[in-house]
Amino acid sequence: MKQVIIKKYGNRRLYNTAESRYVNLDEVAQMIRDGLDVRVVDANSGEDLTRLVLTQIIVENAKVPESAFPLDMLRQMVVASGKLTQESVLNYTQTMLDMYRNAYRAFSPPLTPFDVFQSMMSSAGQTPQSPASPPASDPASAQTEVNELRRRIEELEKLVTRSSSSGTPMKKSRRKE
Repeated sequence: MKQVIIKKYGNRRLYNTAESRYVNLDEVAQMIRDGLDVRVVDANSGEDLTRLVLTQIIVENAKVPESAFPLDMLRQMVVASGKLTQESVLNYTQTMLDMYRNAYRAFSPPLTPFDVFQSMMSSAGQTPQSPASPPASDPASAQTEVNELRRRIEELEKLVTRSSSSGTPMKKSRRKE
């Protein structure tokens, strides 16, 4: 990843040393979205101001009514910033982001690998058949099997989501049938 050094001057101006020109916060944000490793330093002291500038970008984005950050999340970030340890802030922020991501997913239907395969096959004019199992003679039993597979996939997705958000390894669990 290419690192870009931005010098911040006392008059709040930002100077992109890679392009030898002044930039604004929107341009810095775009550089980050484009995947560049942006580092902001004080032009006089060399102090790293990256965290401060990234926070300014977030604050500027939060000013608009259609901000991507829910008001409750911003309130909780303020509460979290008063915590004593950096670790607790990081854990809290990660938890909040996970909750936000999960809430976003709840508003859109989950897309399972089976759904993708089924839509690919139907768009090609074919009916998906599993080579490992014989074709079902009863359409109702085939639909029941599909529903059971979907339910199992959803359980697995929930288990993976819980495991990744808690940071602990997955425990083996037996499913009751």
